[in-house]
Amino acid sequence: MFACFDAGNSRLKWGLADAGGWRGQGWAEWSRLDRLAAQIHTWPALRENLWVSVAHPELEARLLALLAAVLPDVPLRRIHATAQAGGVTNGYSAPATLGADRWCALIGARALERRACLVVMAGTATTVDSLDAAGNFLGGMILPGIQMMKESLARGTARLPLADGAPAPFPRDTQSAIATGCLEAQAGAIERAFSRLPDAACCILSGGATPLLAPRLSLPLLQRPNLVLEGMRRIHQGSEDGIEDSKPIGILAALRSDASPS
Repeated sequence: MFACFDAGNSRLKWGLADAGGWRGQGWAEWSRLDRLAAQIHTWPALRENLWVSVAHPELEARLLALLAAVLPDVPLRRIHATAQAGGVTNGYSAPATLGADRWCALIGARALERRACLVVMAGTATTVDSLDAAGNFLGGMILPGIQMMKESLARGTARLPLADGAPAPFPRDTQSAIATGCLEAQAGAIERAFSRLPDAACCILSGGATPLLAPRLSLPLLQRPNLVLEGMRRIHQGSEDGIEDSKPIGILAALRSDASPS
């Protein structure tokens, strides 16, 4: 049994897996890692922990401190992007610079779908990545997420609120106009990217904003939660390439930081 941790900007996702597949998945708010610590004590014995992160270093430190405290004897290993893994060839000009979360999502998508596909992760940021039918990562886009778009309008203008209105075909109030504009901008970027793929392609959508975006997309759509975790599991099943031991000094630094598991 091994554990996978996907450290995102908004929350921490986790999964438990063995050779037969997933044995459990869940998530934790960064402010309530104490609940995750209590839950980990109920897990079966683990051989290792895998992690990827796009989170702030302070949040990473909290994760490392928690794992060092509750699983001190379990090896901790970080996944990073490589030139090839899990049937995916990395088309980035410098493959190692591709975000590990995007890399894992692409590999998770490839394991689920062999057609050309658009891989969309809709969270704090929205990533829109293209895979061809041979598993070649062609490239992709990064956009502010829906909530970040709303917040940028509220911060950068004198008279626009942080909107919580409902989207509408023809918005007739400011709150709805902002909510609709942010959603339509996301959907438009996704559909433009999808139009560049062959006719037989599909779109795989994952992330916290999936329920908001899915109804606005007019394309062949598959909704798959925890696509990053799926990619992590597939990488673990493959070779050791792209998985490196987290340095003990990093864990000790996390334990000495002001951040705590709670």
